[in-house]
Amino acid sequence: MTDTEKLYNEIADSLDGCTKGKMFGALCIKAANGKAGVMYYKGDMVFKLDDDAQAKTLELPGTHVFEPMAGRKMNGWIMVPAQHHKKWKELARQSMELVGQLKK
Repeated sequence: MTDTEKLYNEIADSLDGCTKGKMFGALCIKAANGKAGVMYYKGDMVFKLDDDAQAKTLELPGTHVFEPMAGRKMNGWIMVPAQHHKKWKELARQSMELVGQLKK
């Protein structure tokens, strides 16, 4: 297990009412309503964020809108590389707060 995967697990375990799961074959964190809000993807993390948090996060070097396949951007999902791992826990908290409010 890599250091970034260990960090993903620590973050997932620290979020109340959330569970670990899979999305696109990658590890993810789901809210109590079953909605995914965080994904561990190829050593980086992907977060579902509101418009303000997206804009702020996209200012970080190397971040971008998540694109699981070429030409298939997932609006609202921001990939944050491991170089910004110190921001992952707070971004995960924001993500899970957002998706926790969505209807099933």
